[in-house]
Amino acid sequence: MSDQVHYELFVRRKPGAQWTLDMATEIRTHALQTAEEALEQGRAIAVRVSKETLDPESREYKSISIFTKGQVDGGKPKKVQEDLDPLCVQPADLYTAHARDRIGRLLEGWLARHNATPFELLHRPDLVEQLEASGTDLQHALQKIAIPEAEARGMSVHELIRTFQGLVERTVANLMKQFKKGALPDLDKEGFARAAERLSTDPDRAFLLGAGVAASIAPGKNWSEKIARLLDLADAAPSDPKARAAALAAIETPLAEIIGSKAGMADLLGAQDKGGDADLGTTLAAMTRLAGGAQVEGLIRVEAGVRTCMPELSGTAKRLGEWLAGDDFPAVRMSIAQRVLKELNGVRRLKPADAEAEIEFLRALAMSLTAAAGRILPPEDITSAFTTRSKTLLNGEFIEALLGRDRSSREEILMLIRLAENVMGAVNKRMAARWLSANVLALRFERELRQGPDSAASKLAALAALQRSLVRSGLVVEDYGPLCARLGEVGGMIEADARLVAMLVRAPAPLPQKLAVLIKLAMGEAGPTGPVADKAKLEAMKLARAPEAREELANSPETMDLLKGMVQQKAAA
Repeated sequence: MSDQVHYELFVRRKPGAQWTLDMATEIRTHALQTAEEALEQGRAIAVRVSKETLDPESREYKSISIFTKGQVDGGKPKKVQEDLDPLCVQPADLYTAHARDRIGRLLEGWLARHNATPFELLHRPDLVEQLEASGTDLQHALQKIAIPEAEARGMSVHELIRTFQGLVERTVANLMKQFKKGALPDLDKEGFARAAERLSTDPDRAFLLGAGVAASIAPGKNWSEKIARLLDLADAAPSDPKARAAALAAIETPLAEIIGSKAGMADLLGAQDKGGDADLGTTLAAMTRLAGGAQVEGLIRVEAGVRTCMPELSGTAKRLGEWLAGDDFPAVRMSIAQRVLKELNGVRRLKPADAEAEIEFLRALAMSLTAAAGRILPPEDITSAFTTRSKTLLNGEFIEALLGRDRSSREEILMLIRLAENVMGAVNKRMAARWLSANVLALRFERELRQGPDSAASKLAALAALQRSLVRSGLVVEDYGPLCARLGEVGGMIEADARLVAMLVRAPAPLPQKLAVLIKLAMGEAGPTGPVADKAKLEAMKLARAPEAREELANSPETMDLLKGMVQQKAAA
């Protein structure tokens, strides 16, 4: 079961009583079976099982009832209140994914000072003793959770704090009991493979192996060293399928917690980049490469743009990437991918000092995540994230940074077309078209092109290239059509200023050569479609139909092929 989902069983013990939480588990079948047993044994008159799914954005759980049975609506109606008992009612509940997440948030400062994760706190006696000795940290954590819970459940804060204190005391007592009995394995002495094989049939194997793993990574001075120690354990995992599954599961939980934290990921990636903190774009690219596996590596080999943006992984990060390229540690891959999505849905710039590079990085990330879609993220989540991110590229501040102050009008249009190609979502495409329209229709563009130093032929070729780029930009025809028409009008003005077509017709050159140039203009290759192309077509047809042209055309099959192509294009239009 994913760390993002667990199941809760609520029971009603007598008519008119409130629903109370009986258990929480990550195994659906166990929750349903326990619900049936509660009815059969008379421990409850009604049961309800709900599926709790963690929202990665809000970090809150969404509840869906999947099973109800018994006297669900019996008894005197009362005011609806949610779960009057605490979410965690027994020590085992504190080891679930949502409980560890809550512990991590409540004790964030203390855990950061001790360079530990919630998983380690729940499995290391030395950390538990330090937390108890601190006094105020634990008390403040209990108060922080008890006050809102008491208000939501209609209970007194004092009563709820006492309940939580009792739960903590029982959890600590259980851990210390196992420690004093010598039941917690010492993986450095026994060996991880042997310990996993010995405990593979033990009902408490997850707890015991977890304690061994927590003790083994404790000497790590930073998060990167702890990840390296976890990977050392993974390399030493047994080959027996059952023992190996238990061993890797014990590694995956702390690994996902470390990787899922900002500090852990920063330390992992920073360990390979001693030159300083990387910007968000480079960090997300490294995270995508880390989780993307063979799909992203294959894309890097064939796409130069992706290869340029994706940093090389080295050291511990490279080792982790090799593990994630396989089928193991799916929760770690998911944790990394969710972090990438969260940042893409945010407002932080990928490349604060380089707007043009930001577009290139966004394109590389979109291609990479799409290539790995299904393995790490649903395609619809990826599309949604990049649609949201695209909005940040279309505000005035970013456009100003992208265009700068020294570009020509034509260069600005080329940059805006590049932007339009890389934004996602119909609304964002339309907004990009508006920015393009403002530049293409501006008098500055017409004046710069008509009065520029380049030859008329070069200007017309540049306009044709702009038209082709607009058609390929992903804009709908209703948006790019008027812009292409305007480019054609400017081309007509440039041709009229230079009388280019007339000069070509009168030029003392062989007929096939003149026709080749005119046909390229007519077909929108050497010039824009519109007035220039229409005029070039007309003159080309006149020259081709002249009686004296037949013999020359008969000796030039290449020119005849060009003529046929022009005629076919005209007929298709």
